[in-house]
Amino acid sequence: MAQPARTLSRALLTLTLAGWCGAAAAQSPGPSPGPADPALRVVPADKLPGKVHMLPATLETTQWGWYNNAQPPVLTIASGDTVVMETMMHSHNQVVPGTTIEQIKKLRTDYPGRGPHTITGPIFVDGAEPGDVLKIHINRIVPRAYATNFNVPGMFGEFPNQFPDGQVKYFYLDLDKMTTEFAPGIVIPLRPFPGTIGVARAEPGQYSTVPPGRFGGNMDVNEMVQGTTLYLPVFVKGALLWSGDSHAAQGNGEINLTALETAYKELNLTISVVKGMALEWPRIETPTHWLSVGYDPDLNKALDILKAETVKLIAAERKVGAAEAEKIMLKGWDCRISEVVDVLKGTYCMTPKNPHAPAPAALPMAETPKAFVTYGASNDLNLAMDSASMAMINLLQDKRGLSRLDAYGLASMTMDCRLDAPNGPDKVVHCMVPKSLWVAQK
Repeated sequence: MAQPARTLSRALLTLTLAGWCGAAAAQSPGPSPGPADPALRVVPADKLPGKVHMLPATLETTQWGWYNNAQPPVLTIASGDTVVMETMMHSHNQVVPGTTIEQIKKLRTDYPGRGPHTITGPIFVDGAEPGDVLKIHINRIVPRAYATNFNVPGMFGEFPNQFPDGQVKYFYLDLDKMTTEFAPGIVIPLRPFPGTIGVARAEPGQYSTVPPGRFGGNMDVNEMVQGTTLYLPVFVKGALLWSGDSHAAQGNGEINLTALETAYKELNLTISVVKGMALEWPRIETPTHWLSVGYDPDLNKALDILKAETVKLIAAERKVGAAEAEKIMLKGWDCRISEVVDVLKGTYCMTPKNPHAPAPAALPMAETPKAFVTYGASNDLNLAMDSASMAMINLLQDKRGLSRLDAYGLASMTMDCRLDAPNGPDKVVHCMVPKSLWVAQK
């Protein structure tokens, strides 16, 4: 029988405290010793920019499932400083190996209005003012040794009505090989990135961590890996930065609601304030590309936002007018779906920094030597994505013998869904799963 949520919560939080403070302290923690000394969070580290601040994930430095721009900061830094933070698993570290899908569902139904994510922060950045931009460079990511993927029965994901049964799976992350075994003969490459990283929104009050927005948050852009830089518009003094919902890998769409969900032993960020860089939506910079984003409850409107943001980005970077920028966008079109399960659905485009980079190859319409392929076409992008995704779930069952829930989960963690250039009345989504996931068993 599943434990009541309150008993489960106390047991797992005690286990968490045991890991941080020792078993004796967890058994009899006693009164709080008082607030942390911020000076003792600054450490020597000559290879990292600015002062280096350590931010452990504790019950005092995290929130479960909400943002609030009135939340007192847990750390204050100067522009250009580096923060080395930890993150927790979902629901204040309660979704860990051994927790059942019934218990995970209860953690959602018993606590409505909040997201499942545990977010570390907020971090106050001196000098950040509304209208500025916060530049966040991801120096290093080190996950824990385990992760999970789950489908909450009949409640969330792209197809809640078609998947009334729940399932949770846990995985060992081999950080030497940077892989995890989904099942015998199926190996997923790890590509860690923060699923949620964002600043405080302008509106006062408490808000769920589930929907992303102009402030960033639960963007689920799987290109935001170690070595990339995120630019976020600032809405309140100090910006107030959080991160959580830590991923070890994720497919485009995140269709069963979850990626390869983990926590980070180290999320190493250098954070700077940029003056005079007006942004309406987040942007992401990789060594080779700029990424623009668009989010809306309707994928069609998200795509409209994306196209407008991409034109603005190209016009600024290439120093051309809007008409020329639109031609460049369409010629080099490389745009994808980030997620369709977080109230606001997400899209992003990748624009190469090199103006002479070759245009991407045409997207496949059928299976290739390297990938299983499905596609959907409709004048409604939501329906096109649904069609392409469900076709992939069915294909993985038919061609690879996966159970229905395993096909849903594997697609959520590995499927790559891309958009055709907008050339006609229909919007076309191509979804691909690499055949390289299937390896010879020893």
